[in-house]
Amino acid sequence: MTGTTAGTRPDEARRHNRTALLRRLHVDGPCTRAALAGELGLNRSTIKALVDGLAASGIVQERVPMVRTGAGRPSLLVLPQPLAAVVLAVDIRVDRVSTALVGLGGQVLGRDGWNLRGRAGEPTEVVTRVVESTRVLTEELGSRVVSAGVSVPGVVRRLDGYVHEAPNLGWTDVPLGHRLTTALGAPARVGNDAELAALAEHLRGAARGARDAVYLSADIGVGGGVISGGSALRGTAGYVGELGHMVVNPAGAACYCGSRGCWETEVGEQALRRALDLPAHSPRGAVVAELRLPAAPARLAEFTGWLAAGLVTVVNVFAPELVVLGDLFTALPRSVVAEVAAAVAERSLVSRALGGTDLRVSTLGADAKLLGAAELAFEPVLDTV
Repeated sequence: MTGTTAGTRPDEARRHNRTALLRRLHVDGPCTRAALAGELGLNRSTIKALVDGLAASGIVQERVPMVRTGAGRPSLLVLPQPLAAVVLAVDIRVDRVSTALVGLGGQVLGRDGWNLRGRAGEPTEVVTRVVESTRVLTEELGSRVVSAGVSVPGVVRRLDGYVHEAPNLGWTDVPLGHRLTTALGAPARVGNDAELAALAEHLRGAARGARDAVYLSADIGVGGGVISGGSALRGTAGYVGELGHMVVNPAGAACYCGSRGCWETEVGEQALRRALDLPAHSPRGAVVAELRLPAAPARLAEFTGWLAAGLVTVVNVFAPELVVLGDLFTALPRSVVAEVAAAVAERSLVSRALGGTDLRVSTLGADAKLLGAAELAFEPVLDTV
C-alpha cells in the first residue's frame, strides 16, 4: 500500500505518492488512472490530483490508446514524457566506453561510444571524453541532463563514486563520482557494473518481476549482482558482487587479487580462450565464433564443470529464483547452459529445496550495464522531477 499512514504529514504523503506513481510509469510504462489507483492503493481523487499536477508540469501526458478494445469511451492512458527528465548513462569497459541519454520512462534518446586504446583509458582522458560526448548528445537533443549514472568494472564506494580498484582498467583510488559531478555540472553516481546490470535485468529484462535473482557476467573478469527481496543487495559501503573472486580451485592459476584458483580464472574470457584453444590475445569476436561451432560443447567440458561448481555455491548462498547470464556467457551454446542448470539442480541443496533454480540468458545483452547506469541516475531524480 502507498496511501497515507498515521502520523504522516500531508505534504510528505503527497510527495511519497507522487514518487511512487512516477516510478510505476517510469519502469512499467503507460497505464490508466484506474489501474494506477488499484496498483498503488490510492483512491481515484488522489490519483486525479497527482496526474493533473504532473500533466500541468509537462511530466506526463494523457492520450487515447492507439488500440481500442470494447465499446464505449476508452480510458485515457497516462504516459511519462521522456524529455521531462533526461539522464546520462555511461558504461566504462576495459576496451570501450558507451554513453547514452535516457529519458523518463527508459527511452534511449541518443547514443555515443568509442574504443579505449593506450592513454585513452586513463581516468582523466575518460572523464574528458565523456564530457565531450555529453555536450554533443545534449546539443543534438536540445535538452540538458539532470543526473548521471556510471558503470565501472571495479570496487566502487556507492556513497561518493570512489573507485578503489578497477584492476582490468588499471585504475586505483579514482574519485570518479566527484570528477564527473564537477565536470558535468550534474550529480554523477557510480556503481559496480555487474550490480547495475542486475538492476537493469530486474527492472527491464530477464529477471523482471523476480524478488530474488543473481546476475552473472563474464567479460575479461567475472562479476555478479544480487537482487534480494526486490532490491539490490549492496553490502557495506556498496561493496558487493565480487563473485569472480570466490575460490573454486585452490590448485588453480594465480589471480591478480592475490588468491589462487578464483572463479574468474576458471570461467572468465581467458579461460574460454584456453578451452577453445585460441591464442591469449585473440579478439572477442573469434571467441564468439568458436562458441557457435558444433564442436564447442565438447571442448567446453571442463569449463562447464567449473561454471556449475561456482553456481552451486552462489545458489546455496543467495537462494535466488533465477540466475541471469550476461556478457560472454550469453554466447555459450544452449546445451552448455542446460547442462549447467541440470548440475545446479542436482548438486545444490537450496535449489532442490526451491524445486529448481531457473537459469536464463540476459535479454538486454550489451545494454544491460548501460541501462543499469541510467536507473542508478534516475533513483534520486524521481523524487525531485
